[in-house]
Amino acid sequence: MVSALVFIPGRPVASRGRQPGNPAWSSQVDGNYCLTCGSDKTLKLWNPLRGTLLRTYSGHGYEVLDAAGSFDNSSLCSGGGDKAVVLWDVASGQVVRKFRGHAGKVNTVQFNEEATVILSGSIDSTIRCWDCRSRRPDPVQKLDEAKDGVSSVKVSDHEVLAGSVDGRVRRYDLRMGQLFSDYVGSPITCTCFSRDGQCTLVSSLDSTLRLLDKDTGELLGEYTGHKNQEYKLDCCLSERDTHVVSCSEDGKVFFWDLVEGVLALALQVGPGVVQSLAYHPTEPCLLTAMGGSIHCWQEEAYETEGGTG
Repeated sequence: MVSALVFIPGRPVASRGRQPGNPAWSSQVDGNYCLTCGSDKTLKLWNPLRGTLLRTYSGHGYEVLDAAGSFDNSSLCSGGGDKAVVLWDVASGQVVRKFRGHAGKVNTVQFNEEATVILSGSIDSTIRCWDCRSRRPDPVQKLDEAKDGVSSVKVSDHEVLAGSVDGRVRRYDLRMGQLFSDYVGSPITCTCFSRDGQCTLVSSLDSTLRLLDKDTGELLGEYTGHKNQEYKLDCCLSERDTHVVSCSEDGKVFFWDLVEGVLALALQVGPGVVQSLAYHPTEPCLLTAMGGSIHCWQEEAYETEGGTG
């Protein structure tokens, strides 16, 4: 049974228990909904500000490791331990297609901007591109430059950004047909574009985040203080690119000033590993996942709940 939750100033806006595991988060484009997935083998669509469960999507055989929403909120995609990439219809809750071809678990999935293609990254060291409109069972393209598992894939209008356990960030420019590669040296857990499209943020298992110039690969900043040595944890930039935000294995979410590189806040979430997070696309609102709990935080709660100790 799902019940609405009340906002309490200085506390999480919403909290909802889930099956323990490594839930993955995806914010819908307008930020009015959030999507979760995890070890209970399902996806769940929520109203995060009310803590209301809107729909559950069942169809995976093992834990679901990542999920994403289309630009028009009509479709979802997901991937997980069953090596399958699944396309869902949001309204009906039904599976539209299942794409099979990866030789290992699927760590990450993303739609292209038109939601006509799903890109999936796997432990099998490949990125595969699946045509949502075709009935063909094979991917329309396979990117196999990675030398170890692909941990993160992000997509812009003409670029694919990928992070791999081989310690490299690869950017595919689809317009120019070019591949750019930057070596970080430690297994990469998450990559993302800055919201202005000029930079890339990379987190790795040496407990360091790096901000790189997207075009030149120049190191613009390093951010440390959190703990990330064992788990695939998320990082992102705040809604106005002012702060770098990262999960941590010590139960906190860390905020750094992007330009100065100084730690601005260590938000205490709980006693476990903060596995996943997502920032609202336009508002100062943060989603976090830890074990069996999901929380939604408003900016005014940060100072009360957090601390730099």
